[in-house]
Amino acid sequence: MTDKQPAIAIVGPTACGKTRRGVALAQRLCGEIVSADSRQVYRGMDVGTGKDLCEYGDIPYHLIDIAPAGYKYNLYEYLRDARKAIENIRSRGHMPIVVGGTGLYVESLLKGMDLAEVPHDETLRKSLETKSLDELSDILASMKRLHNTTDVDTVQRAIRAIEIETYYAGHPEAAKAAKEPQPIEAIVIGIDIPRDERRRLISERMRRRFDSENMLAEVEGLLASGISPDDLIYYGLEYKYLTLCITGQLTRADMEQQLEIAIHQFAKRQMTWFRGMERRGFHIEWLPYDISDDEFCSRACSLMAERQEKNKR
Repeated sequence: MTDKQPAIAIVGPTACGKTRRGVALAQRLCGEIVSADSRQVYRGMDVGTGKDLCEYGDIPYHLIDIAPAGYKYNLYEYLRDARKAIENIRSRGHMPIVVGGTGLYVESLLKGMDLAEVPHDETLRKSLETKSLDELSDILASMKRLHNTTDVDTVQRAIRAIEIETYYAGHPEAAKAAKEPQPIEAIVIGIDIPRDERRRLISERMRRRFDSENMLAEVEGLLASGISPDDLIYYGLEYKYLTLCITGQLTRADMEQQLEIAIHQFAKRQMTWFRGMERRGFHIEWLPYDISDDEFCSRACSLMAERQEKNKR
């Protein structure tokens, strides 16, 4: 593979089958997976993040299990690590296939954004710590730079996002560098799933994680290992609500009900992000979620052939 050949990105909401499609395509194209999931980077957070490592078989994957649970991995680190992974994959003559539902990671990577490492601002954090999540979201929405709304579902994450935007406002040289991107050409394929079917699959997967995959035991084990409840709550969704239950702040029934609602809301925000990507100039080729792997791969290969022919003109 040459550097001029486009990469492939597979995006879509949670529970739509992105990993399976990415693996099938990697098998067809001699590819390697670059994860674009903000929580699968953490070791020991397997069930709640849906790593499904058994699906990969002998397909190499990158940016999964690269940081300890309790750490706060960020966009700067992701862009650095993902670019390095893509360079290494291409150096082996293989196809990079970016797979994930964290829209900020995918869009920033394909745009070629180059961010500075943003230090903590304790004064700013203290001024924000009494504000509600809605208030913090309003502050974040008023900032002009690209920011992560798909994953800001806790106060801690919203404060960190505001901290990053504030840093860029006060460091125009860093902001300028971030505005001079080197885009990665890619064919972006979205998994198109009807809302009702998406909701059904999310609910079924959540029940399976409780009943047979023992998601509750995973969170109990993380807490027993010394990770603080606040650090797990920071990760949102499963880790937030299960931690609140384990620490006695929610009943089991309330936890399950609130978690299911939160995941449905999260999936909706993911789709809002991807539709926003289209408005911001990305073409996403949406393929039905229920076609066979063979048809998915054939249609992806056709898109590649069309792009390559276009690039020759």
